[in-house]
Amino acid sequence: MLRPKVWQLTAGSVVIGMALAAAAVAAAGPWDSGQRRAEREWAVAQSRTGGAHHDPAAPRTPAPAPSAAGVLSALSTAGSEPPNAGTASVDLTKKLGPLLDDPALGTARSASVIDATTGEALYGKAAGTPMTPASTVKIATMAAALSALGPDHRIATTVSSTADGRRITLVGGGDATLDRAGLRALADDTARALRDRGVTKVELRYDTSLYSGRREHPIGPNDNIAPVVALMADQGRLTTSRSGPAPRSGNPAGDAARVFAGLLRDRGVRTTAAPVSGKSPKGSKTVARTYSRPLSDLVERALTESDNDIAESLARQTAIAAREPASFEGAGRAVGAELKKLGLPVAGARFADGSGLNRQDKVSAALLTALLARAADPARPELRPVLTGLPVAGFNGTLRSRYADAGPGAGLVRAKTGTLTGVNALAGTVVDARGRLLAFAFMAGSTPAPGSAQKALDQLSAALVP
Repeated sequence: MLRPKVWQLTAGSVVIGMALAAAAVAAAGPWDSGQRRAEREWAVAQSRTGGAHHDPAAPRTPAPAPSAAGVLSALSTAGSEPPNAGTASVDLTKKLGPLLDDPALGTARSASVIDATTGEALYGKAAGTPMTPASTVKIATMAAALSALGPDHRIATTVSSTADGRRITLVGGGDATLDRAGLRALADDTARALRDRGVTKVELRYDTSLYSGRREHPIGPNDNIAPVVALMADQGRLTTSRSGPAPRSGNPAGDAARVFAGLLRDRGVRTTAAPVSGKSPKGSKTVARTYSRPLSDLVERALTESDNDIAESLARQTAIAAREPASFEGAGRAVGAELKKLGLPVAGARFADGSGLNRQDKVSAALLTALLARAADPARPELRPVLTGLPVAGFNGTLRSRYADAGPGAGLVRAKTGTLTGVNALAGTVVDARGRLLAFAFMAGSTPAPGSAQKALDQLSAALVP
Protein backbone atom coordinates (compact mmCIF):
# COMPACT_ATOMS: atom_id res chain seq x y z
CA MET A 1 0.00 0.00 0.00
CA LEU A 2 1.23 3.47 -0.85
CA ARG A 3 2.15 5.78 1.99
CA PRO A 4 -0.31 8.69 2.46
CA LYS A 5 2.43 11.33 2.25
CA VAL A 6 3.58 9.99 -1.11
CA TRP A 7 0.05 10.15 -2.49
CA GLN A 8 -0.52 13.64 -1.10
CA LEU A 9 2.70 15.07 -2.47
CA THR A 10 2.19 13.45 -5.85
CA ALA A 11 -1.44 14.44 -6.15
CA GLY A 12 -0.74 18.03 -5.15
CA SER A 13 2.17 18.50 -7.51
CA VAL A 14 0.50 16.86 -10.47
CA VAL A 15 -2.84 18.64 -10.04
CA ILE A 16 -1.02 21.97 -9.92
CA GLY A 17 1.07 20.98 -12.92
CA MET A 18 -1.94 19.89 -14.91
CA ALA A 19 -3.80 23.08 -14.08
CA LEU A 20 -0.91 25.14 -15.38
CA ALA A 21 -0.47 22.93 -18.42
CA ALA A 22 -4.13 22.63 -19.37
CA ALA A 23 -4.29 25.88 -21.31
CA ALA A 24 -1.10 25.06 -23.18
CA VAL A 25 -2.16 21.60 -24.26
CA ALA A 26 -5.85 22.23 -24.85
CA ALA A 27 -5.29 23.43 -28.42
CA ALA A 28 -2.70 20.80 -29.31
CA GLY A 29 -3.86 18.46 -32.05
CA PRO A 30 -2.74 14.83 -32.24
CA TRP A 31 0.81 14.67 -33.55
CA ASP A 32 0.39 11.04 -34.45
CA SER A 33 -2.29 11.99 -36.97
CA GLY A 34 0.22 14.23 -38.70
CA GLN A 35 2.85 11.54 -38.41
CA ARG A 36 0.49 9.20 -40.22
CA ARG A 37 -0.04 11.82 -42.93
CA ALA A 38 3.67 12.24 -43.45
CA GLU A 39 4.05 8.49 -43.88
CA ARG A 40 1.19 8.42 -46.35
CA GLU A 41 2.83 11.10 -48.45
CA TRP A 42 6.10 9.23 -48.24
CA ALA A 43 4.75 5.70 -48.85
CA VAL A 44 1.47 6.55 -50.68
CA ALA A 45 -0.38 4.63 -48.01
CA GLN A 46 -3.37 5.10 -45.69
CA SER A 47 -5.35 8.30 -45.37
CA ARG A 48 -5.02 10.44 -42.28
CA THR A 49 -7.42 10.02 -39.39
CA GLY A 50 -7.90 11.54 -36.02
CA GLY A 51 -8.76 15.02 -34.90
CA ALA A 52 -8.46 17.60 -32.20
CA HIS A 53 -12.06 17.93 -31.05
CA HIS A 54 -12.47 17.53 -27.31
CA ASP A 55 -15.08 15.10 -26.13
CA PRO A 56 -17.56 17.28 -24.19
CA ALA A 57 -18.48 14.33 -21.97
CA ALA A 58 -14.90 13.78 -20.83
CA PRO A 59 -13.82 14.87 -17.35
CA ARG A 60 -12.53 18.42 -17.23
CA THR A 61 -9.63 17.49 -14.98
CA PRO A 62 -7.69 14.21 -14.88
CA ALA A 63 -6.81 12.16 -11.85
CA PRO A 64 -3.28 12.77 -10.59
CA ALA A 65 -0.50 10.45 -11.72
CA PRO A 66 0.13 8.17 -8.77
CA SER A 67 3.39 6.93 -7.35
CA ALA A 68 4.30 3.32 -6.88
CA ALA A 69 6.21 1.77 -4.04
CA GLY A 70 9.82 0.81 -4.69
CA VAL A 71 10.14 -1.13 -7.95
CA LEU A 72 11.94 -4.40 -7.38
CA SER A 73 14.39 -6.29 -9.54
CA ALA A 74 11.48 -8.28 -10.92
CA LEU A 75 11.41 -5.70 -13.73
CA SER A 76 14.22 -7.61 -15.40
CA THR A 77 11.84 -10.53 -15.94
CA ALA A 78 8.77 -8.45 -16.76
CA GLY A 79 8.79 -9.71 -20.35
CA SER A 80 7.99 -13.30 -19.39
CA GLU A 81 4.55 -14.78 -19.52
CA PRO A 82 3.09 -14.79 -15.96
CA PRO A 83 3.41 -18.42 -14.78
CA ASN A 84 0.94 -18.19 -11.90
CA ALA A 85 -0.13 -14.69 -10.94
CA GLY A 86 -3.28 -15.78 -9.12
CA THR A 87 -6.91 -14.89 -9.61
CA ALA A 88 -6.16 -11.35 -10.73
CA SER A 89 -4.11 -12.62 -13.64
CA VAL A 90 -6.79 -15.11 -14.60
CA ASP A 91 -9.31 -12.27 -14.66
CA LEU A 92 -7.02 -10.18 -16.85
CA THR A 93 -6.55 -13.07 -19.26
CA LYS A 94 -10.32 -13.39 -19.57
CA LYS A 95 -10.69 -9.67 -20.10
CA LEU A 96 -7.77 -8.94 -22.36
CA GLY A 97 -7.44 -12.15 -24.36
CA PRO A 98 -10.56 -11.69 -26.53
CA LEU A 99 -9.85 -7.96 -26.95
CA LEU A 100 -6.30 -8.64 -28.12
CA ASP A 101 -7.68 -11.09 -30.68
CA ASP A 102 -9.59 -8.28 -32.41
CA PRO A 103 -8.78 -8.45 -36.16
CA ALA A 104 -8.43 -4.65 -36.11
CA LEU A 105 -5.07 -5.20 -34.38
CA GLY A 106 -3.60 -6.91 -37.43
CA THR A 107 -1.44 -10.00 -37.55
CA ALA A 108 1.38 -9.08 -35.15
CA ARG A 109 0.41 -8.32 -31.56
CA SER A 110 2.13 -8.10 -28.21
CA ALA A 111 1.02 -7.08 -24.75
CA SER A 112 2.43 -6.55 -21.29
CA VAL A 113 0.67 -5.57 -18.07
CA ILE A 114 2.66 -5.40 -14.85
CA ASP A 115 2.20 -4.28 -11.28
CA ALA A 116 4.37 -1.16 -11.19
CA THR A 117 5.09 -1.65 -7.47
CA THR A 118 6.50 -5.15 -7.64
CA GLY A 119 7.30 -5.60 -11.33
CA GLU A 120 5.08 -8.71 -11.31
CA ALA A 121 3.87 -9.68 -14.76
CA LEU A 122 0.07 -9.82 -14.63
CA TYR A 123 -0.59 -10.42 -18.32
CA GLY A 124 1.64 -10.99 -21.28
CA LYS A 125 1.55 -12.07 -24.89
CA ALA A 126 4.82 -12.03 -26.85
CA ALA A 127 5.78 -9.36 -24.31
CA GLY A 128 9.51 -9.71 -24.93
CA THR A 129 9.27 -9.62 -28.72
CA PRO A 130 10.73 -6.42 -30.22
CA MET A 131 8.27 -4.62 -32.48
CA THR A 132 8.09 -1.27 -34.26
CA PRO A 133 6.88 1.10 -31.52
CA ALA A 134 6.15 4.27 -33.53
CA SER A 135 5.87 7.22 -31.11
CA THR A 136 5.76 5.08 -27.98
CA VAL A 137 9.56 5.00 -28.35
CA LYS A 138 9.47 8.56 -27.00
CA ILE A 139 8.95 7.01 -23.55
CA ALA A 140 12.42 5.49 -23.88
CA THR A 141 13.92 8.70 -25.29
CA MET A 142 12.53 10.81 -22.45
CA ALA A 143 13.52 8.38 -19.70
CA ALA A 144 17.08 8.21 -21.03
CA ALA A 145 17.39 12.01 -21.21
CA LEU A 146 16.04 12.49 -17.68
CA SER A 147 18.34 9.80 -16.32
CA ALA A 148 21.42 11.19 -18.08
CA LEU A 149 20.83 14.91 -17.51
CA GLY A 150 18.35 15.34 -14.67
CA PRO A 151 14.95 17.09 -14.73
CA ASP A 152 16.42 20.55 -14.02
CA HIS A 153 18.79 20.57 -17.00
CA ARG A 154 18.32 23.51 -19.39
CA ILE A 155 19.62 23.82 -22.93
CA ALA A 156 21.54 27.01 -23.70
CA THR A 157 21.65 29.05 -26.90
CA THR A 158 24.49 31.57 -26.85
CA VAL A 159 26.08 34.45 -28.71
CA SER A 160 29.84 34.76 -28.72
CA SER A 161 31.94 37.74 -29.78
CA THR A 162 35.53 38.38 -30.74
CA ALA A 163 37.53 40.70 -28.47
CA ASP A 164 36.90 43.70 -30.72
CA GLY A 165 33.19 42.91 -31.02
CA ARG A 166 33.31 43.01 -34.81
CA ARG A 167 32.39 39.36 -35.34
CA ILE A 168 29.63 37.58 -33.43
CA THR A 169 28.32 34.03 -33.65
CA LEU A 170 24.88 32.67 -32.79
CA VAL A 171 25.67 29.23 -31.35
CA GLY A 172 23.02 26.51 -31.34
CA GLY A 173 22.87 24.31 -28.27
CA GLY A 174 20.12 22.00 -29.48
CA ASP A 175 17.06 23.73 -28.01
CA ALA A 176 14.18 22.65 -30.25
CA THR A 177 11.84 24.96 -28.30
CA LEU A 178 13.76 28.18 -28.95
CA ASP A 179 11.31 30.80 -30.22
CA ARG A 180 11.36 34.46 -31.21
CA ALA A 181 11.02 35.53 -27.61
CA GLY A 182 14.26 33.73 -26.87
CA LEU A 183 15.93 35.35 -29.87
CA ARG A 184 14.71 38.76 -28.72
CA ALA A 185 16.26 38.21 -25.30
CA LEU A 186 19.53 37.26 -26.96
CA ALA A 187 19.36 40.34 -29.21
CA ASP A 188 18.73 42.63 -26.21
CA ASP A 189 21.79 41.36 -24.34
CA THR A 190 23.99 41.22 -27.43
CA ALA A 191 23.14 44.74 -28.56
CA ARG A 192 23.76 46.06 -25.05
CA ALA A 193 27.18 44.39 -24.89
CA LEU A 194 28.15 45.71 -28.31
CA ARG A 195 26.99 49.25 -27.63
CA ASP A 196 29.09 49.24 -24.45
CA ARG A 197 32.08 48.72 -26.75
CA GLY A 198 30.92 51.31 -29.22
CA VAL A 199 30.19 48.68 -31.90
CA THR A 200 27.21 49.23 -34.19
CA LYS A 201 28.17 47.05 -37.16
CA VAL A 202 29.11 43.35 -37.05
CA GLU A 203 29.73 40.25 -39.10
CA LEU A 204 27.26 37.56 -38.05
CA ARG A 205 27.82 33.81 -38.20
CA TYR A 206 25.70 30.91 -36.94
CA ASP A 207 27.18 27.72 -35.53
CA THR A 208 25.42 24.34 -35.76
CA SER A 209 28.51 22.21 -35.21
CA LEU A 210 27.19 20.62 -32.01
CA TYR A 211 25.34 18.02 -34.11
CA SER A 212 26.92 15.67 -36.62
CA GLY A 213 25.68 13.25 -39.26
CA ARG A 214 22.68 13.64 -41.50
CA ARG A 215 20.30 16.53 -40.98
CA GLU A 216 17.22 15.07 -42.65
CA HIS A 217 15.26 12.37 -40.89
CA PRO A 218 15.33 9.11 -42.89
CA ILE A 219 11.59 9.41 -43.49
CA GLY A 220 12.38 12.45 -45.66
CA PRO A 221 11.10 16.04 -45.57
CA ASN A 222 7.61 16.26 -44.10
CA ASP A 223 5.40 18.52 -42.05
CA ASN A 224 6.04 16.74 -38.75
CA ILE A 225 9.74 17.30 -38.23
CA ALA A 226 12.26 19.95 -39.22
CA PRO A 227 15.80 19.10 -40.29
CA VAL A 228 17.54 17.95 -37.12
CA VAL A 229 19.99 20.78 -36.44
CA ALA A 230 21.38 22.36 -33.28
CA LEU A 231 19.84 25.77 -34.03
CA MET A 232 16.27 26.57 -34.98
CA ALA A 233 13.52 28.95 -34.00
CA ASP A 234 9.85 28.03 -33.77
CA GLN A 235 10.83 24.53 -34.91
CA GLY A 236 11.46 25.81 -38.41
CA ARG A 237 7.73 26.30 -38.99
CA LEU A 238 6.73 28.32 -42.02
CA THR A 239 3.34 29.14 -40.46
CA THR A 240 2.35 30.78 -37.19
CA SER A 241 1.29 27.43 -35.70
CA ARG A 242 2.89 26.30 -32.45
CA SER A 243 2.09 22.59 -32.60
CA GLY A 244 0.93 19.90 -34.99
CA PRO A 245 1.94 19.40 -38.62
CA ALA A 246 3.15 22.44 -40.57
CA PRO A 247 5.42 23.12 -43.54
CA ARG A 248 9.04 23.30 -42.37
CA SER A 249 12.07 25.27 -43.51
CA GLY A 250 14.87 23.45 -45.28
CA ASN A 251 17.37 25.65 -43.43
CA PRO A 252 15.98 26.42 -39.97
CA ALA A 253 19.39 27.49 -38.63
CA GLY A 254 19.91 30.07 -41.36
CA ASP A 255 16.36 31.33 -40.90
CA ALA A 256 16.92 31.75 -37.15
CA ALA A 257 20.13 33.68 -37.80
CA ARG A 258 18.37 36.00 -40.25
CA VAL A 259 15.62 36.68 -37.70
CA PHE A 260 18.33 37.39 -35.13
CA ALA A 261 20.05 39.80 -37.55
CA GLY A 262 16.78 41.69 -37.97
CA LEU A 263 16.33 41.92 -34.22
CA LEU A 264 19.84 43.31 -33.84
CA ARG A 265 19.12 45.88 -36.53
CA ASP A 266 16.02 46.97 -34.63
CA ARG A 267 18.33 47.58 -31.67
CA GLY A 268 20.82 49.69 -33.58
CA VAL A 269 23.34 47.02 -34.57
CA ARG A 270 23.67 46.36 -38.31
CA THR A 271 25.25 43.33 -39.96
CA THR A 272 27.77 43.68 -42.78
CA ALA A 273 26.09 40.95 -44.87
CA ALA A 274 23.66 38.09 -44.62
CA PRO A 275 24.63 35.68 -41.83
CA VAL A 276 26.77 32.72 -42.86
CA SER A 277 27.42 29.35 -41.26
CA GLY A 278 30.64 29.09 -39.29
CA LYS A 279 32.19 28.38 -35.91
CA SER A 280 33.10 31.04 -33.39
CA PRO A 281 36.63 32.40 -34.00
CA LYS A 282 39.26 31.41 -31.46
CA GLY A 283 39.31 33.65 -28.44
CA SER A 284 35.60 34.51 -28.70
CA LYS A 285 33.71 34.93 -25.45
CA THR A 286 30.03 34.56 -24.64
CA VAL A 287 28.18 37.88 -24.49
CA ALA A 288 24.59 36.61 -24.34
CA ARG A 289 22.81 33.44 -23.35
CA THR A 290 19.24 32.17 -23.17
CA TYR A 291 17.98 28.90 -21.75
CA SER A 292 15.19 26.47 -22.53
CA ARG A 293 12.59 25.52 -19.97
CA PRO A 294 13.77 22.74 -17.60
CA LEU A 295 14.12 19.30 -19.13
CA SER A 296 11.12 18.11 -17.11
CA ASP A 297 8.93 20.61 -18.98
CA LEU A 298 10.37 19.61 -22.35
CA VAL A 299 9.70 15.94 -21.61
CA GLU A 300 6.09 16.59 -20.67
CA ARG A 301 5.50 18.66 -23.80
CA ALA A 302 7.16 16.06 -26.03
CA LEU A 303 5.02 13.25 -24.64
CA THR A 304 1.72 15.10 -24.46
CA GLU A 305 1.96 16.50 -27.98
CA SER A 306 4.14 13.71 -29.42
CA ASP A 307 6.60 16.40 -30.49
CA ASN A 308 9.14 14.91 -32.86
CA ASP A 309 11.51 17.90 -32.87
CA ILE A 310 11.88 17.90 -29.10
CA ALA A 311 12.31 14.12 -29.07
CA GLU A 312 15.19 14.21 -31.54
CA SER A 313 16.75 17.11 -29.64
CA LEU A 314 16.65 15.26 -26.32
CA ALA A 315 18.05 12.10 -27.87
CA ARG A 316 21.06 14.15 -28.97
CA GLN A 317 21.36 15.80 -25.56
CA THR A 318 21.64 12.27 -24.16
CA ALA A 319 24.35 11.50 -26.72
CA ILE A 320 26.31 14.60 -25.72
CA ALA A 321 26.09 13.64 -22.05
CA ALA A 322 27.41 10.18 -22.95
CA ARG A 323 30.20 11.69 -25.10
CA GLU A 324 28.75 10.07 -28.19
CA PRO A 325 28.41 11.90 -31.52
CA ALA A 326 25.23 13.97 -31.56
CA SER A 327 23.85 12.07 -34.55
CA PHE A 328 21.06 9.57 -35.12
CA GLU A 329 23.53 6.73 -34.57
CA GLY A 330 25.23 8.25 -31.54
CA ALA A 331 21.91 9.11 -29.94
CA GLY A 332 20.65 5.57 -30.44
CA ARG A 333 23.68 4.11 -28.70
CA ALA A 334 23.43 6.61 -25.86
CA VAL A 335 19.73 5.98 -25.24
CA GLY A 336 20.23 2.21 -25.22
CA ALA A 337 23.19 2.48 -22.86
CA GLU A 338 21.32 4.75 -20.45
CA LEU A 339 18.36 2.39 -20.29
CA LYS A 340 20.70 -0.50 -19.64
CA LYS A 341 22.14 1.43 -16.68
CA LEU A 342 18.60 1.64 -15.31
CA GLY A 343 18.43 -2.15 -15.30
CA LEU A 344 15.78 -2.37 -18.01
CA PRO A 345 15.22 -5.29 -20.43
CA VAL A 346 16.83 -3.83 -23.57
CA ALA A 347 17.62 -7.12 -25.34
CA GLY A 348 16.67 -6.78 -28.99
CA ALA A 349 15.88 -3.07 -28.70
CA ARG A 350 17.03 -0.64 -31.38
CA PHE A 351 16.77 3.13 -31.26
CA ALA A 352 17.15 4.30 -34.84
CA ASP A 353 15.78 7.72 -33.89
CA GLY A 354 14.35 9.49 -30.87
CA SER A 355 10.89 10.25 -32.22
CA GLY A 356 9.55 6.94 -33.52
CA LEU A 357 9.18 8.08 -37.11
CA ASN A 358 11.73 5.46 -38.17
CA ARG A 359 10.35 1.97 -38.74
CA GLN A 360 13.73 0.52 -37.81
CA ASP A 361 13.05 1.33 -34.14
CA LYS A 362 12.41 -1.85 -32.18
CA VAL A 363 11.29 -2.19 -28.56
CA SER A 364 9.27 -4.78 -26.68
CA ALA A 365 6.06 -4.29 -24.74
CA ALA A 366 7.99 -5.51 -21.70
CA LEU A 367 10.55 -2.74 -22.07
CA LEU A 368 7.81 -0.10 -22.27
CA THR A 369 6.07 -1.32 -19.11
CA ALA A 370 9.40 -1.60 -17.29
CA LEU A 371 10.19 1.99 -18.26
CA LEU A 372 6.85 3.18 -16.91
CA ALA A 373 7.37 1.29 -13.67
CA ARG A 374 10.80 2.84 -13.24
CA ALA A 375 9.25 6.27 -13.73
CA ALA A 376 6.72 5.48 -10.97
CA ASP A 377 9.39 4.42 -8.49
CA PRO A 378 9.73 6.94 -5.62
CA ALA A 379 13.44 6.14 -5.65
CA ARG A 380 13.62 7.60 -9.18
CA PRO A 381 11.92 11.00 -8.85
CA GLU A 382 13.97 12.35 -11.76
CA LEU A 383 11.96 10.10 -14.09
CA ARG A 384 8.52 11.22 -12.90
CA PRO A 385 7.90 13.59 -15.88
CA VAL A 386 7.58 10.46 -18.03
CA LEU A 387 4.32 9.78 -16.18
CA THR A 388 3.06 13.33 -15.75
CA GLY A 389 3.64 13.99 -19.45
CA LEU A 390 1.48 11.09 -20.65
CA PRO A 391 -1.69 12.27 -22.42
CA VAL A 392 -4.91 11.72 -20.46
CA ALA A 393 -7.67 9.79 -22.21
CA GLY A 394 -10.34 12.10 -23.55
CA PHE A 395 -8.60 15.15 -22.10
CA ASN A 396 -5.43 16.32 -23.85
CA GLY A 397 -2.72 15.74 -26.40
CA THR A 398 -2.90 12.72 -28.68
CA LEU A 399 -5.67 11.15 -26.59
CA ARG A 400 -7.89 14.20 -26.58
CA SER A 401 -10.36 12.88 -29.16
CA ARG A 402 -10.20 9.22 -28.15
CA TYR A 403 -12.01 6.94 -25.66
CA ALA A 404 -15.49 8.21 -26.48
CA ASP A 405 -16.57 4.56 -26.93
CA ALA A 406 -14.13 2.87 -24.57
CA GLY A 407 -16.18 2.60 -21.42
CA PRO A 408 -14.61 4.02 -18.27
CA GLY A 409 -11.19 4.84 -19.72
CA ALA A 410 -11.73 8.57 -20.31
CA GLY A 411 -9.98 10.66 -17.69
CA LEU A 412 -8.41 7.61 -16.02
CA VAL A 413 -6.06 6.11 -18.58
CA ARG A 414 -2.77 7.94 -19.15
CA ALA A 415 -0.90 6.70 -22.19
CA LYS A 416 1.49 7.49 -25.02
CA THR A 417 0.17 6.74 -28.46
CA GLY A 418 2.13 5.35 -31.38
CA THR A 419 0.93 5.44 -34.96
CA LEU A 420 2.51 4.76 -38.32
CA THR A 421 0.88 3.23 -41.37
CA GLY A 422 0.11 -0.34 -40.31
CA VAL A 423 1.53 0.20 -36.81
CA ASN A 424 -0.47 1.11 -33.72
CA ALA A 425 0.62 1.08 -30.08
CA LEU A 426 -0.46 2.37 -26.69
CA ALA A 427 1.57 2.35 -23.48
CA GLY A 428 0.70 3.94 -20.16
CA THR A 429 -0.65 3.57 -16.64
CA VAL A 430 -3.90 3.06 -14.78
CA VAL A 431 -4.93 2.29 -11.19
CA ASP A 432 -6.92 -0.93 -10.93
CA ALA A 433 -9.76 -1.92 -8.57
CA ARG A 434 -7.27 -3.13 -5.95
CA GLY A 435 -5.53 0.25 -5.90
CA ARG A 436 -2.47 -1.02 -7.74
CA LEU A 437 -0.69 1.13 -10.27
CA LEU A 438 -0.54 -0.93 -13.44
CA ALA A 439 1.79 -0.25 -16.34
CA PHE A 440 0.59 -1.55 -19.70
CA ALA A 441 1.77 -1.70 -23.29
CA PHE A 442 -0.18 -2.98 -26.27
CA MET A 443 1.53 -3.12 -29.67
CA ALA A 444 0.11 -4.09 -33.05
CA GLY A 445 1.61 -4.48 -36.51
CA SER A 446 0.11 -4.89 -39.98
CA THR A 447 -3.06 -3.22 -38.79
CA PRO A 448 -5.63 -2.81 -41.58
CA ALA A 449 -6.87 0.67 -40.60
CA PRO A 450 -5.71 3.18 -37.98
CA GLY A 451 -9.14 4.18 -36.69
CA SER A 452 -10.32 0.68 -35.83
CA ALA A 453 -6.91 -0.23 -34.38
CA GLN A 454 -7.00 2.78 -32.09
CA LYS A 455 -10.45 1.86 -30.83
CA ALA A 456 -9.28 -1.68 -30.11
CA LEU A 457 -6.28 -0.35 -28.15
CA ASP A 458 -8.53 2.03 -26.22
CA GLN A 459 -10.80 -0.85 -25.25
CA LEU A 460 -7.82 -2.93 -24.08
CA SER A 461 -6.58 -0.21 -21.77
CA ALA A 462 -10.08 0.68 -20.57
CA ALA A 463 -10.55 -2.96 -19.55
CA LEU A 464 -7.93 -2.36 -16.83
CA VAL A 465 -10.01 0.39 -15.24
CA PRO A 466 -12.08 -0.71 -12.22
